[in-house]
Formats: sequence, structure tokens, C-alpha cells
Amino acid sequence: MSEKVTAMIEEIKGLTVLELSELVHALEEEFGVSAAAMAAPAAAAAPAAEEKTEFDVVLTGFDAAAKIKVIKAVREITGQGLAEAKATVEGAPSTLKEGISKDDAEALKKQLEEAGAKVELK
Repeated sequence: MSEKVTAMIEEIKGLTVLELSELVHALEEEFGVSAAAMAAPAAAAAPAAEEKTEFDVVLTGFDAAAKIKVIKAVREITGQGLAEAKATVEGAPSTLKEGISKDDAEALKKQLEEAGAKVELK
């Protein structure tokens, strides 16, 4: 960095918050730009890059009164037999599906929760 820029940075470091706010507004007016417009695209781009595309549906628990409904829902989702589905439900937390799309994961979560299960998407 040039000495001129370094000197400006040192000067800015010494300003109060109120003075910094006034400086930002003066620069926006002088050059016809907005500091918020520059910060928003960078903030919006970061979450999009980190968004997951594959989810695991994990049965974390169930209401005891709805155990039979949950077992039926697990059988339907996994294709397991009655004994395997019962063991899966009783052995919670259990991963029911892995690497599925967000829409499919949300649909399965809704179906299981309606049956009385407690579900997490990971």
C-alpha cells in the first residue's frame, strides 16, 4: 500500500463511531454510491455457497402413544419388514434415509411428524 493510503487508514482508525458514520454519508453523497449496496451482494453470496444439497432424515424419538403409527410410517419409508421397522423405531436415534434432496427430506419429515415421530434433518 502507498504511504498516502496507509496514512488515511491510520487517520480513520482514530475516528469515533459518529465521525465514521458522518464520513460514510459524506462519501456516499460525494461519489453517488452506497456502502450498503456493496456489502449486500457479498453477504448474500456466502450463504448460497454453503447451502446443503443432500440431507439425512434421522428419527430422534417418538410419542409412546403413537408408536404403532410411527412404525407404519418407517416401514413405508424404508421398505423394512415389521420387526426391522420396530427395531429401528425403538433404537432411535436412527438414520432412515441418507443423501436425499431437501424437498424429499422435508416431505419425509412432515410425514413422520404427523405420525408422532421426532425427526431431524442433517
